[in-house]
Amino acid sequence: MTGLLPLAVTMGDPAGAGPQATWGAWARREAGQRPFYLIGDPDVAKAAREAAGVDGSLIEIADGRHAVDAFDLGLPILPMACEGSPSPGNPDVEAAGAIIEWIERAVDDVRDGSAAGIVTNPISKALLYKAGFAHPGHTEFLAALAAEDGVTPWPVMMLVGGGLRVALATIHVPLGDVGALLSADGIVEVGKITAAAMARDFAIASPRIALCGVNPHAGEDGSLGREEIEIVNPAAARLRAAGVDASDARPGDTVFHEMLGGAYDAVIAMYHDQGLIPVKTLDMWNGVNVTLGLPFVRTSPDHGTAYEAARAGTVRSDALIAAIRLADAMATARAATA
Repeated sequence: MTGLLPLAVTMGDPAGAGPQATWGAWARREAGQRPFYLIGDPDVAKAAREAAGVDGSLIEIADGRHAVDAFDLGLPILPMACEGSPSPGNPDVEAAGAIIEWIERAVDDVRDGSAAGIVTNPISKALLYKAGFAHPGHTEFLAALAAEDGVTPWPVMMLVGGGLRVALATIHVPLGDVGALLSADGIVEVGKITAAAMARDFAIASPRIALCGVNPHAGEDGSLGREEIEIVNPAAARLRAAGVDASDARPGDTVFHEMLGGAYDAVIAMYHDQGLIPVKTLDMWNGVNVTLGLPFVRTSPDHGTAYEAARAGTVRSDALIAAIRLADAMATARAATA
């Protein structure tokens, strides 16, 4: 078995797609790949194995490092039971505490050297909110867990798929609030983090970053909005002064095509759907959510809990496999530059 440090995969919502998708990813493992282990409830995992129709053993381990020897024999699981009675497609708010604990354990493992990176299965934020979860989502929670000496890293959400790498200047906020939340300082910070991640995690020595405009036609010289003139382009100038190859605001309806043509290595979209729509349109089943700016590697399938698919036993593992492969590549790139 390969000697590579394993990846920690969190179960996500035990009623969602995560448990079945993890079995699918293990069943489709490739010879010599970096091993991974699941953090979650063994009883949920056993039920998911039946729902996924996978023939394989579930092997309980006490430490993530043990996954290396167990991976070819079965799906390694670091057992942490959950409360309540979640079943495929039927979430239970009593499981919320365990969902949070699984994420926390994955961060502990990657920070103590038991894992090379984290791959998180989807969670339901609405379910966690009912249990008092205080963070907007996975991304922000992981940033809080990564805090050191009272300093919380700035998490940048990037979507990878369909030949695109798209970072977001704003994440989970209402569209009506985007204009007020955008700032040159924020875009500069996102641009620096994105450029650094391209070099460290994607092995692109001199990344070219495109900044997306906010308005149609990137504002049309101010006639369709002034955010480009007052916020985006000044941020681009500051990024270039700091050594980042960043464009002025590019029209949102052409910039992704430009990246596919080789003009850019990453695009920074100004709001959530501006960035996610092209990625999901080009590659609905293999999109990966990556958190940049953390002291550890984190990826996730770019889809939700998919309760209906979990209930029907029709969960696809494509996006989880893509997330595992990207986490492997990122961890390898980081190790090469460490």
